[in-house]
Amino acid sequence: MNIAVFFILFFFVISVLIGIQAKKGKEMNLEQWSVGGRGMGTLLIFLLSAGEMYTTFTFLGASGSAYGEGGSIFSIVSYGCLATVISYWTFPAIWRYAKKHKLVSQSDFFVKKYQSPYLGVLVAVIGVIACTCYLVLQLKGLGYIVSATSYGAISSTAAIWVGAIGVTIFVMVSGIHGSARTAILKDILILGIVIFLGVYFPLHYYGGLQPMYEAIENAKPNYTILPDQGMSVSWYISTVILSSIGFYMWPHGFSPIYAASSEKALRKNAILMPMYQLILLFAFFVGFAAILQTPGLKGAEADLILLQLSKQDFDPWFVGLIGGTGVLAALVPSSMLLMSISTSLAKNIYSVFTPSATENQIAKLVKFLVPLISLVGIYLTFKGGNSLFSLALIAYNFITQLAPAFFASLMRKNFVTKHGAFAGIITGGVLVSIMELGNIKIGQLFPYLPQAIKDLNVGIIALFVNIVVLVVVSVMTKNITNTHKDNDVLETTTVEHKVLIQKESNR
Repeated sequence: MNIAVFFILFFFVISVLIGIQAKKGKEMNLEQWSVGGRGMGTLLIFLLSAGEMYTTFTFLGASGSAYGEGGSIFSIVSYGCLATVISYWTFPAIWRYAKKHKLVSQSDFFVKKYQSPYLGVLVAVIGVIACTCYLVLQLKGLGYIVSATSYGAISSTAAIWVGAIGVTIFVMVSGIHGSARTAILKDILILGIVIFLGVYFPLHYYGGLQPMYEAIENAKPNYTILPDQGMSVSWYISTVILSSIGFYMWPHGFSPIYAASSEKALRKNAILMPMYQLILLFAFFVGFAAILQTPGLKGAEADLILLQLSKQDFDPWFVGLIGGTGVLAALVPSSMLLMSISTSLAKNIYSVFTPSATENQIAKLVKFLVPLISLVGIYLTFKGGNSLFSLALIAYNFITQLAPAFFASLMRKNFVTKHGAFAGIITGGVLVSIMELGNIKIGQLFPYLPQAIKDLNVGIIALFVNIVVLVVVSVMTKNITNTHKDNDVLETTTVEHKVLIQKESNR
């Protein structure tokens, strides 16, 4: 066994043990298991939020995209920072509502706001698809990282199986507490390694950041800035707007909000997160440093550029440390995804069609589903192929289409009806998926439009159509919704009147 394998296994075992130990002294009912009893402070909420954002993408996609796409990669930092600004105002409102109504999933929020279990089913189905795809991508990333950093001693297949088993165990035992405690170790390692590599490679190969960019500019003029067409300024702006709106629409993004101990903890988190987002810049620097050192890489080869450079320049023990950190970067978000999927399936789909199910039965089902979801994730990782990336694209597009109904629900007087929300989500999601999968651009449909409009992210167009449909259908169904509300009030009043009469007769 080489020293790299030792480091990888060491951090894997430590992370699982930390995850299991997090249960100590806690009675794991559904609320405690899924949202930590709503008692987590600023630090743990910060680490959980970062755990969702800093995944295997930090080691693979971030540097690989900088290597292959140039200046457009900076949109990730921009929309991530803007999203955290939005969270400063929205998270406290979500937290207050969730605490009042004891919500434990994203779908719960939509169900309660729109008084529609079936809208909750739609949101849950979208969330399950999205999170399952994201889980598969994490497992794939885990396999790539471990296989590369172990110098082939641990196969990708073995890494995926062992990693999935480990995360399943501590999720079943400790729930979100295990994720939070494991995230502490993960974030310390990621911060240290990514910053070090982002500083080291530009200095090592070029003598600093400025000489690196000058060398790239001389070899590939304008590579690190936005082009005039395609991923242009209008694409950049529309992508930043779209992605920042949809950034926290992922189901597992609601768990840290619900788990917070106070509104103050969430606001502090929002203030800190933009600074943490800047850590991605150091991963970008690695990708830029590799452009002239290992030219010509494409696809999966480009995604592995950080690991490739590290293996060229460092001893096996340090490569193993990178591999161990990569394992944690996969396990923490995977644990949050498993919890979100299982909770949505049990509480927002199963319970709707099985109304006789008790809270205790649902709590047991949630934990029982975790290993089944892990097995599905493993199966899709091995059998899914590239089509899963297309499915992930559809899922992200659908997730973003939840935003109009979500933001409308935060208004004091929400005019949007459940019918409008349902119609908007479906219309926007279907439209953007057809355009993305069919590789249909705005310029193809309307070739005479100005270039700035043709370069817009198609998701913005779908979001606009979503809002139009949402408003029109809501206006058309407003009277229907009011009638139902009046009937509900009348029925409630009648029941209360009968109860009062019964009490009087008992006296």
